[in-house]
Amino acid sequence: MALLPILHHPDPRLRKKTAPVQQFDQKLQKLIDDMFETMYAAPGVGLAANQVGVQLRLSVMDCSDEHDQPIVMINPEMVGSDDPQDMEEGCLSLPDIRDKVQRYNKVKLRALDRNGKPFELEAEGLMAQCIQHEIDHLDGKLYIDYLSSLKRERIKKKLLKAVASGQ
Repeated sequence: MALLPILHHPDPRLRKKTAPVQQFDQKLQKLIDDMFETMYAAPGVGLAANQVGVQLRLSVMDCSDEHDQPIVMINPEMVGSDDPQDMEEGCLSLPDIRDKVQRYNKVKLRALDRNGKPFELEAEGLMAQCIQHEIDHLDGKLYIDYLSSLKRERIKKKLLKAVASGQ
């Protein structure tokens, strides 16, 4: 397994809509394993393929404290949602920046697992939030897109300052 570099905003690859996964081969299995290793090391609870420069509709997540509940979501789609709430959110592609966004507290997901087998999952709380966040990534969206233009501009300035200072 290998740690993959995580792209940071404003890298344009984060804004591209990803392509559906069609081949379930060894290359995909290695990518999934590397994504889990990268996510755990970051540390994070979710990571989309385009965050590591791969334009496939693939995301991994694990919202457990013990890192023992890994979930692979391939070609995911939300098929239900309920109970919108303001939730604090962060992102590995926007280091050290957090803000409140509105997410559904309950969602129903339909996706394929790492072997191409279809599954459905009902989630709430952090897991529901993570599912929405990762699907947004696969659609080329970031959580900051839900913020006001003023807040987005402040975040942009903070990121540019961090890059200029070499952080």
